[in-house]
Amino acid sequence: MTPEHTDVTAPPDRHLPGNCLAVGSILSRIGDKWSVLIIMLLSAGPRRFNEIKRMVGGISQRMLTLTLRGLERDGLVTRTIFPTIPPRVDYELTELGHSLKEPVQHLGSWAFAHLAKIQTAREHFDKKTGGQ
Repeated sequence: MTPEHTDVTAPPDRHLPGNCLAVGSILSRIGDKWSVLIIMLLSAGPRRFNEIKRMVGGISQRMLTLTLRGLERDGLVTRTIFPTIPPRVDYELTELGHSLKEPVQHLGSWAFAHLAKIQTAREHFDKKTGGQ
């Protein structure tokens, strides 16, 4: 008996360690809880820094700055400075950033749909392991 189909992986050039590291860094950016929330907020249009801060409960000014800077670095967000007094800064999703809207919405919908099951599983696990 011989296997008829043994090629079950992606082409070899797609599983290079460098590719895995690169994809991992991208997933860590867009999978970060703050990034997901900010992408969803900005999907409705440009927002100012303080507006984002008010809408994303619990985020510190420093963490918001770091998250926006990372999203800008990855080409997902643009930062526009308007020469007013005081200066106005708007953040907006790029075309690439808008392409994340649908996958992020699906992920959020999945999380809400399974919230109770996950909470139950956590409680069961914590009870079984003594909450460690």
